[in-house]
Amino acid sequence: MSRYPEGVDVAIVGSGPTGAAYARILSEEAPDAVIALFEVGPTVSNPPGAHVKNIEDPALRAQAQERSEGPGAGSATVNSPGAVKSGERRARPGTYLLADGYQLAGEDGLPVAAFSSNVGGMAAHWTGACPRPGGSERISFLPDLDELLDEGDRLLGVTTNAFDQAPFTALVRERLAAAVDDGRDGAARVQRMPLAVHRREDGRLVWSGSDVVFGDVVRENPNFTLFDESLVVRVLIEDDRAVGVAVRDLRTGAEHEVRARVVVVAADALRTPQVLWASGIRPAALGRFLNDQAQVVYAARLRDVEPPPEDQVAASGALSEQSGVSWVPFTDDLPFHGQIMQLDASPVPLAEDDPVIPGSIVGLGLFCAKDLQWEDRVEFVDDERDSYGMPAMRLHYTLTPVDHAVLDRARAEIVELAHAVGEPIGDRPFTMPLGASLHYQGTTRMGQADDGRSVCDPDSQVWNVPGLFVAGNGVIPTATACNPTLTSVALAVRGARRIARDLAAYPAPVAERA
Repeated sequence: MSRYPEGVDVAIVGSGPTGAAYARILSEEAPDAVIALFEVGPTVSNPPGAHVKNIEDPALRAQAQERSEGPGAGSATVNSPGAVKSGERRARPGTYLLADGYQLAGEDGLPVAAFSSNVGGMAAHWTGACPRPGGSERISFLPDLDELLDEGDRLLGVTTNAFDQAPFTALVRERLAAAVDDGRDGAARVQRMPLAVHRREDGRLVWSGSDVVFGDVVRENPNFTLFDESLVVRVLIEDDRAVGVAVRDLRTGAEHEVRARVVVVAADALRTPQVLWASGIRPAALGRFLNDQAQVVYAARLRDVEPPPEDQVAASGALSEQSGVSWVPFTDDLPFHGQIMQLDASPVPLAEDDPVIPGSIVGLGLFCAKDLQWEDRVEFVDDERDSYGMPAMRLHYTLTPVDHAVLDRARAEIVELAHAVGEPIGDRPFTMPLGASLHYQGTTRMGQADDGRSVCDPDSQVWNVPGLFVAGNGVIPTATACNPTLTSVALAVRGARRIARDLAAYPAPVAERA
């Protein structure tokens, strides 16, 4: 017998923060709606969707990360020791790389394009940074954007004061501000990084994953069910509207149809367009305007500070709270976003020839906004299959002269920031391989009108396919340098409210009508 229902009101594909946001808003605003959420990967934490950094036992944490690495688990490109080196293809723990098709002849490609396959998606492995977009990063045709971002903060549990007690936090921020703030307005000055993190009563930090977005309202919703190890192979389309999903049970290999009033595809910016393509839903803009954030990194040792007492150093894999996380916001004049954090908090190893005294060495990262191009895209090959049996991906991606100029400016800027903070480590900053940010966007982009250059409307419903919504970073239509998760969750809130408001207007699934 199938473990899946015959029909539901809403079928959600993907359990990352945006899929979780749809489940949360629908549970709050349409509590009678029957919701099924399908995730290709396994459950690796308790509660489901929790950040693996919250797993205190290092061996159990490593096991959860390995189980998130899907077909890449055990690959030489995953979890290699030592600092990142030029030209090296390496995935972060909990992720795996696109095996081929990541760089085509004559193009830059995305050599380290990566995925995770687990309940919670990439939110089980992220840094939790939730800055707000500014300037041209903002979506100008959404008048309610700020209110939606407020809702995103609520769902993700965003705070700005988690590291106020860390001894070097204020020092790092003051040194950065002295180098950056002149001429900037208040919102663009150096400040605390908004983080999806809270503190337990015992003082330990808890990092938000999809579990926080779900919240008790979803976990206690009798009409909500999460199905892990379940690959949605296509959206069912009848009379040009979405009527459900075809899902393959990865435990048995059997395929089943689940009918639905509404389908939300919230896989990620590469796999969401893949599902639409496999379903025969192929608008001109599908997969187009693919963009990543080129990333320049450097490290510096703080001047004139004493190392923390040994009893203040956190256990392996956890965070030693010494210098926290600071934010240098994006501006249109300086089109990159700065994230400055102590090195042992960074997911990217930067220095291996220098012992890391927790908190005394800070990692600096500048993320660059992409010069958006129609030709930058993910395309799919119907007669080739990936490890899940889905149409194979080919990534077309090239840096423009504008992109190279921005990268040159970022390299110069990060050197100035490193000198402002302390003593730079190494002769020069390092440009990460393209794809390293994991912030892929644009492939199912939102538009104000169906002009052939967008995939969905301002409520995230796919143009000309009633009942089909898309979610995730791929929906963001602007070139951003800031971490995109807060923005994509905000857009998911808007889409979920539309479904909650109009759910009765969508035809009931066949199973209900019968």
